[in-house]
Amino acid sequence: MKKSSFLYPIIFMSLITAISVFALAFLNESTAERVATLQETDLRTKILYVFDIDVSTTDANEIEKLFNEHVEEEILDDSRIFILKENGEDKGYAFPVVGPGLWGQINGYAAISTDYNELLGIVFIKHEETPGLGGRIEEEQYLSQFRNLDLSSASDGNFIIYRPAANGNVDAIAGATLTSNSVAKLLNEDIYGFIQGRKGE
Repeated sequence: MKKSSFLYPIIFMSLITAISVFALAFLNESTAERVATLQETDLRTKILYVFDIDVSTTDANEIEKLFNEHVEEEILDDSRIFILKENGEDKGYAFPVVGPGLWGQINGYAAISTDYNELLGIVFIKHEETPGLGGRIEEEQYLSQFRNLDLSSASDGNFIIYRPAANGNVDAIAGATLTSNSVAKLLNEDIYGFIQGRKGE
C-alpha cells in the first residue's frame, strides 16, 4: 500500500510533464511559420523606414509588395545587405550595425548612399537598454537626427559626433550617456568598416 502511494504521485507528475511538453512542442511547431512571417514583416518595415520609404499599412502582403518594389537583397559575409533601387539603379545600402550597449548587445541597420557620402538613416532591431533612458534610441526623435547626415568630411571614420563637441552633428540622449556613446561607437566602426569593405571589392 505504501509503495503504491509513493508511486502514484510520481506517475501522475510524469504524465502531466509529458502532456505539457507535448502541448508546448505542438504549439511551437504550429506557430513557428507565423512567428517567422511576423519577424520578416517587422524587418522589412524597418528596412523601408531606414531608406525613408513611408509604410502606411500593417498588412504583411502589402509590406512585402512595397518592399519588393524598392529593395533587393544580397548576402555578404553571412549578413543580409539590402539595396535601395530607383529606376533600376542602386541608390543606397542598408547593412547591420552591432555592438555592446550598457546592458547587452545593440543590433540595428544603417543605410548609406551608394557614393558613401550620406547616411540615409538608422534603425534598431534589438537592444536591452533601460526603458525611458537608453531605450529611447528607438524613438523617432533620436533616430530622425541621423536622416541624411553628411559623411563626406569624416575620412577618419568619426562620422557621429555628439554636440556640443566641435563638428557635433547629433544630440546624445539626456541621462543615457553610456548608451549614447555605445551607439556612436558601433555606428562609426560599422559604417567605416562597410565603406572600406565595399570600396575594396
